Amino acid sequence: MIKKPDILEKKLGLSFNHSELFIMALTHRSMGAGNNERLEYLGDAVLGFVIAEKLYEMFPAASEGDLSRLRASLVNQGALAEIAREHSLGDYLILGSGELKSGGYRRDSILSDALEAIMGALLKDQGTSVCKEWVLKLFAKKLGGLDLKKSQKDPKTQLQELMQSRKSELPTYELIQMTGAAHAQIFSVKCMTNIKNNESCIGSGVSIKRAEQDAAEKMLKLIKKQIK
Repeated sequence: MIKKPDILEKKLGLSFNHSELFIMALTHRSMGAGNNERLEYLGDAVLGFVIAEKLYEMFPAASEGDLSRLRASLVNQGALAEIAREHSLGDYLILGSGELKSGGYRRDSILSDALEAIMGALLKDQGTSVCKEWVLKLFAKKLGGLDLKKSQKDPKTQLQELMQSRKSELPTYELIQMTGAAHAQIFSVKCMTNIKNNESCIGSGVSIKRAEQDAAEKMLKLIKKQIK
């Protein structure tokens, strides 16, 4: 553990009655027994419920499919890891020597699991109401930035449908570069279309899927400028 857990506890605006629960939430399975897997299971369940209920209230006219897509955009591994990094959660994780050496404190999966484990720990420590209030506070910025129309379809789907509407060939994606260490790689993907001079855009991300979405989003913006 790099930093003391009580520092993180204060940063997150929490005050545990049973500090051992908070410490367990920060303990990765590479440390053996007493890890955060069971708490992560609880946290995942309560997070899904809290966000689902909030979205139901925020978007009374949205369909079940729209609500599911909105929820998925908020509670996926990448989104959770992003929030975890905003609070420097990786600096407080209790990792086995192997994970510590390989940079596990930077890995999306470990960060997101730990954040959900904290939710589970808070649920056990102080109950549903307190946990719900904290989760909504944690996600306030992301919830406030939601746009139902933009969230309905991801960039790759939007681009594909746009190309189909123009009776053009579908876009293609090519992995062109991988940089960084094995545990923290950045992927670069080229998105190509047959519009005008075979336009292409390059996107990047911590996975090939994210890099493709980034490239597709850039291509969408480029095409829409040309249409104007």
